[in-house]
Amino acid sequence: MHPAEQQMQFVFTLRSRGVTNAEVLKAMESTPRADFLEGIFRERSFEDTPLPIECGQTISQPTVVGLMTQALEVTRRCKVLEIGTGSGYQAAILSRLARRVYTVERHRRLARRAKDLLLKLAMHNITVVHGDGSLGLPEQAPFDRIILTAAAEDPPQPLIDQLRPGGIMVLPVGQSNAVQTLIRIAKTETGLDYTDLGAVRFVPLVEGVAHDVLE
Repeated sequence: MHPAEQQMQFVFTLRSRGVTNAEVLKAMESTPRADFLEGIFRERSFEDTPLPIECGQTISQPTVVGLMTQALEVTRRCKVLEIGTGSGYQAAILSRLARRVYTVERHRRLARRAKDLLLKLAMHNITVVHGDGSLGLPEQAPFDRIILTAAAEDPPQPLIDQLRPGGIMVLPVGQSNAVQTLIRIAKTETGLDYTDLGAVRFVPLVEGVAHDVLE
């Protein structure tokens, strides 16, 4: 299939599976997933499936990336926190929609690689931080939007505390070895409003920073 046809099919798949926001579709269409993959997996970049990256992590299924981004309701005024940089793909899409993106990764090698790649792609409104994502980024709080690309058993309290009133958080919750639920949390003046967005499967959110070999 010709790359242009693959791109059209990619967008059609996203739309048919619920990603209907025009700005999100445009951001995903403008962000080649192949840039964030290596070796034999680059040629599979248009597939709607998660694919492996370094450090035992994955790049998420495009449909899930789109649905999570759509649920986040990012605007050009938003300062966004992402927990779990991975390849940098989700951060790159957010950078096309938000004013500023901070992304935290516990694996130093992934953080370094994502930082280099995002700079090469001239995405200068993204700051990549190597650190413990479960603690958030208190020195930059509060955030208008927070997204987690790893599953927590419950929404981490430090992240809820760092979400601005009126802000939105999207994250998978549940046991790491079972089906998880994608939820959207809207922080209001009176509390938290939860919306169930469906079943997903993500790597677990792990506290602390990783001690990778050969960093």
